[in-house]
Amino acid sequence: MRVIAADPSVLPMWSTVELRFADGRTERAIVLDKGGAIRGRKLDYLTASHGEAIRFGRQQVDVKIIERGAR
Repeated sequence: MRVIAADPSVLPMWSTVELRFADGRTERAIVLDKGGAIRGRKLDYLTASHGEAIRFGRQQVDVKIIERGAR
């Protein structure tokens, strides 16, 4: 499962979500960080390296909440 950062007022810590990317691929992720610059309906998707993050870029994804974490 991927690790993401999210605004805790939108997605509380320990929430599990399913991300659907523009290419149709889906992936499960868990909110384990709130990120310093993450506000509102934005996510920060953890990648293994800076190069991978650059290749991944900014993307618009659909988010389905599987299990909401504790606030």
